[in-house]
Amino acid sequence: MENGTNTKRITLCGSTKFKNAFEIVNKILSLEGNVIYTVAFFTHKDNIILTEYEKETLDRVHKKKIDNSEGIFVIDVDGYIGESTKSEIDYAKSKGKFVKYLSSFPDLKFLTEFYF
Repeated sequence: MENGTNTKRITLCGSTKFKNAFEIVNKILSLEGNVIYTVAFFTHKDNIILTEYEKETLDRVHKKKIDNSEGIFVIDVDGYIGESTKSEIDYAKSKGKFVKYLSSFPDLKFLTEFYF
């Protein structure tokens, strides 16, 4: 993880069923001095139903967040990466953004496991 001296703009990506992990990673990365973009809704975890138009709008907005970031941090709890997240990873890579995974940081993974 960063030491706080090099602020980065980072977009969190992953399944919205991992709301608690998103919140923990957001707090940790923010406390390190980073600017964090995250999802607007936790549709899976909070059982929110969106129209197809709303989903497309939110997908488009999330990709703009990736555009505004140096990279993404993937919340891949238990190695899970869904189709939407795969497309965000591909998009980030195609734009030359860095891609980091929760599973690559054992200390963070350990912290997030307590909240499921």
